[in-house]
Amino acid sequence: MFLYTLKVRALTTIPGRLAWRQWRRVTGRQRNTKTVMDLVREEVPGKSFVDIGCMWNCHGEYSFVAEQSGARSVIGVDVISPTAEFERKRRELRSNVEFIQGDGVSPAVMEKIGQVDVVLCSGVLYHHPSPYHMLVSLRELCRETLILASATIPESRAMRQAAVYYPGLSEKDRRIWDVARSHGGGKRWAINVPYDPAVGYSNWFWGMTPSCIKAMAETAGFRVEEVHVLQPFARVFLCRTAAVVPNELRSSVRDDPAHGSSNAPD
Repeated sequence: MFLYTLKVRALTTIPGRLAWRQWRRVTGRQRNTKTVMDLVREEVPGKSFVDIGCMWNCHGEYSFVAEQSGARSVIGVDVISPTAEFERKRRELRSNVEFIQGDGVSPAVMEKIGQVDVVLCSGVLYHHPSPYHMLVSLRELCRETLILASATIPESRAMRQAAVYYPGLSEKDRRIWDVARSHGGGKRWAINVPYDPAVGYSNWFWGMTPSCIKAMAETAGFRVEEVHVLQPFARVFLCRTAAVVPNELRSSVRDDPAHGSSNAPD
């Protein structure tokens, strides 16, 4: 555990991140790495598309790119209102992107969306107190492909599929996970500031290893085909639908009035 702590602390520093990037370049591990935008452009032509959590800090950009890349229909979903930037770009492009305001995995919003071919969920999973149940809901929405982008924590050789629940950690224990120090600062509730129930899904609930997210996605009915490493604390998963989620799991998500928002700021 001591060596793992040293690794995490190193990767949260700017010199540590620069060394990590150089190591990936030298070893060739950066070849064929794809971004969320790369995958959207590749996967959407001729397909229906929905972006769950489309607005915060990106103003619907993935939705517009999906439309320009030949998607048959495009829906953006978020709990926050459409931003001025989104509305301006929609007018300028004369776009047909549909926006739905609401919790992207709530029964009412899921009914409006229906099933779509390609689902994008970026920067959302770790903000949800029940990421597995969120993945089950995404599986219900998804006919073919899920592009899942998430903050992660480094793998531990001693414990595969590990995860950290941030709320309740002491200030000392939270400090190790403060990646914001090398990302230009900013509040990360439950990490560099205490957990605050008043901000809801702006809290960071989970730090999950890539193997943990992969296992949850596969348990929820997906097959993970590709994992792209963008930075030490982030991954993009390209998933295909592989199985139908058991009815008892679907009903436990859809009928739970406490099931919260899937959309939160990074």
